[in-house]
Amino acid sequence: MSIIKKVINKLFPEGTKRRKFIRVIARGIKSINLTNIKKFFKMVKMYGFKYAIFLVGEKLDKTNRPEYELWIRANEPKKFELEAQKKHKFKYEPKISLVVPMYNTPVKYFEELVDSLIRQTYSNWELCLADGSPEKNSKIEKITKKDERIKYKFLGVNKNISGNTNEALKLVTGDFIGLLDHDDMLLDFTLYEVVKAINENPDVDFLFSDEDKIDESVKNRYEPYFKSDYGPDSLGSLNYICHFSVFKKELMDKLGGFRSEYDGAQDYDIILRMTEITQNIVHIPKILYHWRVHKASTAMAPEAKPYAQIAGRKAVTDHLKRIGLEATVREGKLPGTNEVEYKVIGNPKVSIMIPNKDEIETLKVCINSILEKTTYENYEINVIENNSEKESTFKFYEELEKSNPKIHVLKYPEKGFNYSKIMNFGARNSNGDFLMQLNNDTELLTPDWLQKMIGYCQRKDVGAVGVALYYPDDTYQHAGTIIGLGGVAGHRFVNMSKTYFNEPTGIRSYFGKESNVENLSACTAACLMTKKSIYEEVGYMNENLAVAFNDVDFCLRIRSKGYLIVYNPYVELKHYESKTRGLEDNPEKQKRFLGEIEEFNKAWKDVMEKGDPYYNINLRLDNCYYKIKQCKADRP
Repeated sequence: MSIIKKVINKLFPEGTKRRKFIRVIARGIKSINLTNIKKFFKMVKMYGFKYAIFLVGEKLDKTNRPEYELWIRANEPKKFELEAQKKHKFKYEPKISLVVPMYNTPVKYFEELVDSLIRQTYSNWELCLADGSPEKNSKIEKITKKDERIKYKFLGVNKNISGNTNEALKLVTGDFIGLLDHDDMLLDFTLYEVVKAINENPDVDFLFSDEDKIDESVKNRYEPYFKSDYGPDSLGSLNYICHFSVFKKELMDKLGGFRSEYDGAQDYDIILRMTEITQNIVHIPKILYHWRVHKASTAMAPEAKPYAQIAGRKAVTDHLKRIGLEATVREGKLPGTNEVEYKVIGNPKVSIMIPNKDEIETLKVCINSILEKTTYENYEINVIENNSEKESTFKFYEELEKSNPKIHVLKYPEKGFNYSKIMNFGARNSNGDFLMQLNNDTELLTPDWLQKMIGYCQRKDVGAVGVALYYPDDTYQHAGTIIGLGGVAGHRFVNMSKTYFNEPTGIRSYFGKESNVENLSACTAACLMTKKSIYEEVGYMNENLAVAFNDVDFCLRIRSKGYLIVYNPYVELKHYESKTRGLEDNPEKQKRFLGEIEEFNKAWKDVMEKGDPYYNINLRLDNCYYKIKQCKADRP
């Protein structure tokens, strides 16, 4: 027996602590270096070997279980509340039909699923089961007799997941249909919350909730996924809706059930088809589903079922064809995700608007990167000259205009700095079909950036497209903007390394959000593309916001007209903005900044009160890394 095994057996003979110790050792081996060894022996000297191991473990274990346990205690109903739910009478009490396809279902998992239904505080449900296993299982059949609301059909032949699910659908007599996997579980109050949401939204056709994961022992809950509301581009990147999905019966009838050619991604296909015929979609921002983790599940790792990823890309490709959009769907940056790149229709002109004051060397880097790397031909660069004072600047402008017919210098006529006025002046004097706001301290990294951005921006439902921006040290400066973050609005994942990889979860950041195309409420104007017609429709940028939050206000104006904002991380630029830039370090700046906050809050009072639909009420607003609230979440 090795010395490591002897130590493990002596210190932790059995149980959860032993398993955690083994995980810690495995992670620790990966991080061994001289500095860490010295720190470890210092902790051993101070606290003893056993406690030092667990201190190291807390540092190495990057999961958010401790925070999540606090959230559970603060937010989920206590026993007396569950009892009150059982007695509650809704105005409308629909029957919820839970549909489960079965195939060689493990008895333990199935019994736990059934028990989770029997414990529901809302009682008007039925469980519809279609079993495609090769042989009958007497233990399974015994469990199905636990409750008269359970309907079980043994098929005698495996019709695969879509076929088995369609057979289960034939047993449905309910008003709404919930989709369940045969090895997962609901929480005791899941159906209560679903029916509550239905009563609050009487026109709803489809509902989905947040979810978490459980291990095979059902004792450990972890990796909660607090989702955003529905966004078509977010859904195109991956099936983030997933569990717990509930369809109105009439809607499911229109959809015609599941299709076998998408097996492995059959839920993705039917959700995409659902979005084609209804927008009455409600997100319940509560954990209502336990996704069980075991070796064969995609909950363990998306790579567990590679065919599911292929089927998912097919589902998205076919969905886009049905709605009349030409696009290429390829594998995304992360496993199980997609990159959707739309075909550019025609040859529209793009006006790249770059405000500048005297920063010649900075501007050179920006313009040269565009000229050297851009693969799209039909564009112009409009440098908006804003009160430069150096003679050398104007000589440089002359050289620029002579060197390339694509480059023009537009002289802003007013004194002082007002970003909104400057960009409005640029927009009115640009000839492009699409206008790109671009900071002069940026450097292009993606050669086909304009194609990728035009592709989204040309869609009728899209108002603006933003990108991923990195500081010079390859940390994020911008990966989308959240309303309310930091008090007014803030960027996601600021200062996070672009190469950061979270080993325990197998994903980057919070469910890889910085790496996926997503619908958000706003993106920074440091690089933002918009149709020229949009400027006119929303009344241009708010000139009362000279410096702060004008881009966020602009995006919200666009959103108020019914358009989408798209964050596209497949377009990348360096942003040489200082990490300490923007400090309001004198009374005049502070007065101006506070005035702009007041202006913004006045204009968007309702939005601020309701919260960002593309964030989640269970996440903190004082942290840009999607940290979980450890107190009771305020409900809208």
